[in-house]
Amino acid sequence: MPRFSVIVPVYQVQAYLHECLESVLSQSFMDLELIAVDDCSPDACGAIIDEFAARDPRVKAVHLAENQGLGRARNAGMAQATGDYLVFLDSDDTLAPDALWSMTTRLKETGEPDVLVYDFACTDWTGRAVRDDVTGPLSEDGPAPFRLADRPDLLLVLTVAWNKTCRRDFVEREGFTFPTGYDEDAPWTYPVLPATESIATLDQVCVHYRQRRRGSVPGTTSRRHFDVFERYDRVFAFLDRRPELALWRPLSFRRVIDHFSTVFSRPSRPPRGCRAEFLRRART
Repeated sequence: MPRFSVIVPVYQVQAYLHECLESVLSQSFMDLELIAVDDCSPDACGAIIDEFAARDPRVKAVHLAENQGLGRARNAGMAQATGDYLVFLDSDDTLAPDALWSMTTRLKETGEPDVLVYDFACTDWTGRAVRDDVTGPLSEDGPAPFRLADRPDLLLVLTVAWNKTCRRDFVEREGFTFPTGYDEDAPWTYPVLPATESIATLDQVCVHYRQRRRGSVPGTTSRRHFDVFERYDRVFAFLDRRPELALWRPLSFRRVIDHFSTVFSRPSRPPRGCRAEFLRRART
């Protein structure tokens, strides 16, 4: 059983996919499996994945019969995972050199927690990398592992799946999965962090997040940005099922308002003719 299962959902990223997969396979820590999920990509991504699988036995190639979206592609990868910990990596991003070595070292230091949260750097089209500026919550000072109630400012860190590794048996026990559609990360992060009994942090850049000039979900004009409402319905339904987590409702609500405001304030997101409808839904 490998230490890490690195899950990479793949769709229309043939220009970036080689670099992404190589960043995983070239890690100094080699006890891993790389699960690359071809989400019925119309370009050469499927062939690239098969090429990597043919030359490295650590690569598992998964091909979906039809396009499922990022969330379900991640779920398909999780279904194939056998590692101790799950690592999510988007197919246009890369792992920093020695990232997995640093992760496993920190996991051992902190008693094998359920979740390890780490930092990232944004990389623009020129290749310039700038570290995320919300690093305070990732401080390694103080006792570890800890619960979210001990360090609630951890929810100020970007709520994406790819800045944390989660113990696979914890994820399976809790039944965590990703939804379909846009904004799939919040319904993962908000249940995962409050529900766990053990969290640790790694104050180090482990992921290089590529900020693409075009083609990424945040810059797409679509009614699918209305998916954000269902996403937070899912978060609050989870909190309703777990009364012991009620203390996280106020903070979650504040993050809801922030997220709605961010989506609405970007003219590239809800189509112009739908913006009034978006406000009405947000108010409700």
